[in-house]
Amino acid sequence: MEYSPPPLFKQGPSALARLLFFVVLALALLISDARFQTLEIVRGVLGAGLYPLQRAALVPRDIFMGAADLAVTSATLRSENDKLRTKDLQLSQQANTAGELAAENAHLRSLLQLSQRATTQSLPAEIQYDTRDPFTQKVVIGRGAQQGIQNGSPVVNEDGVIGQVTRVFPLQAEVTLLTDKDQAVPVQIVRTGLRSVIYGTPKGDTLDLRFVPISADVQTGDELVTSGLDGVYPPGLPVAKVMRVDKQADTAFARVVCVPVAPVRGARQLLVLHYVNDVPARPPEEPDAATTAKEAKKKGGKPADGKGPADKSAARPGEKATGDKTAAEKPAAKPADKAPAKPAAAEKKSAAEKKPAADKNAKPQAAPGAKP
Repeated sequence: MEYSPPPLFKQGPSALARLLFFVVLALALLISDARFQTLEIVRGVLGAGLYPLQRAALVPRDIFMGAADLAVTSATLRSENDKLRTKDLQLSQQANTAGELAAENAHLRSLLQLSQRATTQSLPAEIQYDTRDPFTQKVVIGRGAQQGIQNGSPVVNEDGVIGQVTRVFPLQAEVTLLTDKDQAVPVQIVRTGLRSVIYGTPKGDTLDLRFVPISADVQTGDELVTSGLDGVYPPGLPVAKVMRVDKQADTAFARVVCVPVAPVRGARQLLVLHYVNDVPARPPEEPDAATTAKEAKKKGGKPADGKGPADKSAARPGEKATGDKTAAEKPAAKPADKAPAKPAAAEKKSAAEKKPAADKNAKPQAAPGAKP
């Protein structure tokens, strides 16, 4: 008797056949979409239709995140507002004190008849890009000669010194950063007033305070500001802070390692200062007497004081004369250099021959008391 399932439980294609069909369909859709983008329209329609459902599903998350952000933002704003109020009060007090000190300084300078301090003008600028040389610490700003940037102008931000303008183009300028190995800034320690020069390092992360004696009072944490003695940087700009002091007995100077106060590499907006120094230029140095005498001797003339060779030869005992040697300083002639001596008979003969000639030329003198 042949067995056949009842119609109620009649099955379609087998599970293996359906699996193979769907696998082939998926591969065909993948290949056609990857090669010919056939499902882009279908994907766009499905995305537009499912977007409201996605937003509705994300509503609880958005509400929770918004409430958390509101709470955090309000707390942050309150704390920042309190800090700004405190800082505003401190700055107002410092402004009042600075105004009083400025008036007192102007009064004292007028009383002592001293010149006023130099004025400083600033020009804002923004860093555009770094230079291509990886071994230098330089950046390029978007201000140039047409905007009033001058070569050698100091560059600062709100924290302190950043660097110095070393090359000026019409619309751009190159700034050498404070940490460059070829950059030097004259500074002084705020606590003691000790002046020195700070240099960059090859690594570009620290600064080296050079020419500091071992006996100098330098401590970790001391603040360094510009001294203003070079006429380039205004005095009082924050530069660095002492990080480590190494004193060795076999060296005359201590090794002082410092870190810059301002974020040299992290700064974006800068200020280019135009420092006008009213201090007169240093007078030319006058040459000393020894240099003048040497130059006059080379030229073959007399020195500037008007003394001749005879004055030069009159040197004190034990000193060497600067001019020509005198006859006393010249060595005596050797016996071999002298001419051979004449015999005594020849000398007598020549004397006798010369005597009559002399008598002929001489006039006869009258005896005392005789008449002519």
